[in-house]
Amino acid sequence: MDRDRFHETRYKTLIYSGGHTHERGVGILFNVATAKSLGSWCPTSDRVVVAKLVANPLNLRIIQVYAPTSDSEDVQVEKFNEEIEKAKDYLQFQDIIIVMGSFNAKVGDERIENVVGPSGIGTVNERGRRLIEWCQIMILPSLIPGIKTETTVDLEESRQKKKKQKRLHPHS
Repeated sequence: MDRDRFHETRYKTLIYSGGHTHERGVGILFNVATAKSLGSWCPTSDRVVVAKLVANPLNLRIIQVYAPTSDSEDVQVEKFNEEIEKAKDYLQFQDIIIVMGSFNAKVGDERIENVVGPSGIGTVNERGRRLIEWCQIMILPSLIPGIKTETTVDLEESRQKKKKQKRLHPHS
Protein backbone atom coordinates (compact mmCIF):
# COMPACT_ATOMS: atom_id res chain seq x y z
CA MET A 1 0.00 0.00 0.00
CA ASP A 2 1.32 3.37 -0.89
CA ARG A 3 -0.94 5.46 1.27
CA ASP A 4 -3.51 5.24 3.98
CA ARG A 5 -5.32 8.47 4.54
CA PHE A 6 -7.79 10.12 6.79
CA HIS A 7 -8.82 13.37 5.14
CA GLU A 8 -11.21 15.72 6.87
CA THR A 9 -12.75 18.87 5.45
CA ARG A 10 -15.43 21.17 6.72
CA TYR A 11 -18.20 19.10 5.14
CA LYS A 12 -16.88 15.57 4.50
CA THR A 13 -14.48 12.98 5.91
CA LEU A 14 -12.72 10.49 3.62
CA ILE A 15 -10.91 7.36 4.72
CA TYR A 16 -8.79 5.96 1.90
CA SER A 17 -6.29 3.22 1.23
CA GLY A 18 -4.56 2.90 -2.11
CA GLY A 19 -1.76 3.77 -4.45
CA HIS A 20 -0.56 6.69 -6.52
CA THR A 21 -1.26 5.18 -9.96
CA HIS A 22 -5.07 5.54 -10.02
CA GLU A 23 -5.31 1.79 -10.66
CA ARG A 24 -6.45 0.73 -7.23
CA GLY A 25 -7.66 2.26 -4.07
CA VAL A 26 -10.74 2.13 -1.94
CA GLY A 27 -12.37 4.61 0.36
CA ILE A 28 -15.48 5.66 2.20
CA LEU A 29 -16.77 9.24 2.22
CA PHE A 30 -18.77 10.32 5.28
CA ASN A 31 -20.85 13.43 5.86
CA VAL A 32 -20.22 15.49 9.01
CA ALA A 33 -22.87 13.81 11.17
CA THR A 34 -21.81 10.27 10.26
CA ALA A 35 -18.10 11.07 10.62
CA LYS A 36 -18.69 11.94 14.28
CA SER A 37 -19.60 8.27 14.82
CA LEU A 38 -16.40 6.96 13.18
CA GLY A 39 -14.81 4.91 15.95
CA SER A 40 -11.96 3.31 14.02
CA TRP A 41 -10.93 2.14 10.58
CA CYS A 42 -8.44 -0.29 9.14
CA PRO A 43 -6.99 -0.34 5.63
CA THR A 44 -6.43 -4.07 5.15
CA SER A 45 -5.11 -3.48 1.60
CA ASP A 46 -5.41 -1.14 -1.36
CA ARG A 47 -8.62 -2.99 -2.25
CA VAL A 48 -10.31 -3.44 1.15
CA VAL A 49 -11.00 -1.03 4.00
CA VAL A 50 -13.04 -1.66 7.16
CA ALA A 51 -14.69 1.12 9.19
CA LYS A 52 -16.45 0.99 12.55
CA LEU A 53 -19.26 3.42 13.31
CA VAL A 54 -20.19 3.66 16.97
CA ALA A 55 -23.98 3.52 17.36
CA ASN A 56 -26.62 2.55 19.86
CA PRO A 57 -27.71 -0.19 20.49
CA LEU A 58 -25.34 -1.86 17.97
CA ASN A 59 -22.19 -0.66 16.25
CA LEU A 60 -21.97 -0.71 12.47
CA ARG A 61 -19.03 -2.23 10.56
CA ILE A 62 -18.57 -1.40 6.89
CA ILE A 63 -16.35 -3.44 4.58
CA GLN A 64 -15.72 -1.40 1.40
CA VAL A 65 -14.08 -3.25 -1.49
CA TYR A 66 -12.82 -2.78 -5.02
CA ALA A 67 -12.21 -6.18 -6.62
CA PRO A 68 -9.84 -6.84 -9.52
CA THR A 69 -11.47 -6.52 -12.93
CA SER A 70 -12.26 -9.52 -15.12
CA ASP A 71 -9.03 -9.10 -17.12
CA SER A 72 -6.88 -9.38 -13.97
CA GLU A 73 -4.54 -12.31 -13.37
CA ASP A 74 -5.80 -15.18 -11.21
CA VAL A 75 -3.07 -14.38 -8.67
CA GLN A 76 -4.58 -10.91 -8.13
CA VAL A 77 -8.05 -12.39 -7.69
CA GLU A 78 -6.79 -14.94 -5.15
CA LYS A 79 -4.94 -12.20 -3.25
CA PHE A 80 -8.15 -10.13 -3.14
CA ASN A 81 -10.09 -13.13 -1.82
CA GLU A 82 -7.52 -13.49 0.97
CA GLU A 83 -7.85 -9.77 1.75
CA ILE A 84 -11.62 -9.88 2.18
CA GLU A 85 -11.24 -12.95 4.40
CA LYS A 86 -8.73 -10.98 6.47
CA ALA A 87 -11.31 -8.19 6.84
CA LYS A 88 -13.46 -10.64 8.80
CA ASP A 89 -10.93 -10.37 11.65
CA TYR A 90 -12.20 -6.83 12.30
CA LEU A 91 -15.85 -7.86 12.65
CA GLN A 92 -17.81 -8.77 15.76
CA PHE A 93 -20.98 -10.85 15.78
CA GLN A 94 -22.97 -8.26 17.72
CA ASP A 95 -22.36 -5.54 15.11
CA ILE A 96 -24.45 -4.74 12.06
CA ILE A 97 -22.30 -5.55 9.02
CA ILE A 98 -22.48 -3.92 5.61
CA VAL A 99 -20.35 -5.28 2.77
CA MET A 100 -20.33 -2.94 -0.20
CA GLY A 101 -18.33 -1.83 -3.18
CA SER A 102 -17.40 -3.22 -6.55
CA PHE A 103 -16.93 -6.97 -6.50
CA ASN A 104 -16.94 -7.18 -10.32
CA ALA A 105 -19.26 -10.17 -9.85
CA LYS A 106 -22.71 -11.25 -10.99
CA VAL A 107 -24.76 -12.98 -8.31
CA GLY A 108 -27.66 -13.87 -10.61
CA ASP A 109 -31.39 -13.48 -10.08
CA GLU A 110 -31.96 -16.41 -7.71
CA ARG A 111 -32.91 -15.22 -4.23
CA ILE A 112 -30.65 -16.64 -1.51
CA GLU A 113 -31.87 -15.88 2.00
CA ASN A 114 -29.70 -13.39 3.92
CA VAL A 115 -27.31 -13.09 0.95
CA VAL A 116 -28.97 -12.22 -2.40
CA GLY A 117 -32.13 -10.13 -2.46
CA PRO A 118 -35.02 -10.21 -4.91
CA SER A 119 -33.46 -7.68 -7.31
CA GLY A 120 -30.43 -9.63 -8.55
CA ILE A 121 -30.00 -9.75 -12.32
CA GLY A 122 -28.31 -11.87 -14.94
CA THR A 123 -26.65 -15.22 -14.62
CA VAL A 124 -24.29 -15.96 -11.76
CA ASN A 125 -20.61 -16.02 -12.79
CA GLU A 126 -17.59 -17.56 -11.04
CA ARG A 127 -16.86 -14.41 -9.04
CA GLY A 128 -20.51 -14.12 -8.10
CA ARG A 129 -20.55 -17.70 -6.89
CA ARG A 130 -17.45 -17.02 -4.79
CA LEU A 131 -19.02 -13.87 -3.33
CA ILE A 132 -22.18 -15.75 -2.37
CA GLU A 133 -20.08 -18.53 -0.86
CA TRP A 134 -18.00 -16.01 1.10
CA CYS A 135 -21.12 -14.43 2.55
CA GLN A 136 -22.52 -17.82 3.52
CA ILE A 137 -19.34 -19.40 4.86
CA MET A 138 -17.35 -16.50 6.27
CA ILE A 139 -19.93 -14.02 7.51
CA LEU A 140 -23.16 -15.71 8.56
CA PRO A 141 -22.04 -18.83 10.46
CA SER A 142 -19.15 -17.20 12.26
CA LEU A 143 -20.96 -14.03 13.26
CA ILE A 144 -24.54 -15.06 14.00
CA PRO A 145 -24.81 -17.31 17.05
CA GLY A 146 -27.01 -20.36 16.56
CA ILE A 147 -26.60 -20.64 12.79
CA LYS A 148 -24.86 -23.83 11.75
CA THR A 149 -23.83 -24.74 8.23
CA GLU A 150 -23.46 -27.99 6.40
CA THR A 151 -21.07 -28.14 3.46
CA THR A 152 -20.94 -30.91 0.89
CA VAL A 153 -18.09 -31.16 -1.57
CA ASP A 154 -18.63 -32.65 -4.99
CA LEU A 155 -15.36 -33.11 -6.91
CA GLU A 156 -15.76 -32.91 -10.65
CA GLU A 157 -13.06 -35.16 -12.05
CA SER A 158 -12.87 -33.35 -15.38
CA ARG A 159 -12.29 -29.93 -13.88
CA GLN A 160 -10.83 -30.82 -10.47
CA LYS A 161 -12.89 -27.99 -8.98
CA LYS A 162 -14.90 -27.98 -5.82
CA LYS A 163 -18.58 -27.14 -5.74
CA LYS A 164 -19.91 -26.20 -2.38
CA GLN A 165 -23.56 -26.37 -1.51
CA LYS A 166 -24.65 -24.62 1.64
CA ARG A 167 -27.71 -25.13 3.72
CA LEU A 168 -28.42 -22.86 6.64
CA HIS A 169 -30.07 -24.35 9.70
CA PRO A 170 -31.17 -21.39 11.85
CA HIS A 171 -32.91 -23.58 14.42
CA SER A 172 -30.19 -26.24 14.80
